Amino acid sequence: MRKRILSFPLAVYLAFTGFFSDLKKDERGLSGVVVAILLILIAVLAIVLIWGFLSGWLQELWEQIVGEASDL
Repeated sequence: MRKRILSFPLAVYLAFTGFFSDLKKDERGLSGVVVAILLILIAVLAIVLIWGFLSGWLQELWEQIVGEASDL
């Protein structure tokens, strides 16, 4: 039992280094991460463009609403 307890840290170290070594060599997950980042960037750009187009229109509507309210 004592041998197992003493060899446990070495086993954990080897398991983690093997895991990270396999992770570095594995190229399948890289494309998924890249696709996710690109989708997030496209979504942010779309929101910025939509906000840019709608902000002028929303400002005009707000001025009409405030103008109507101040006339009362």
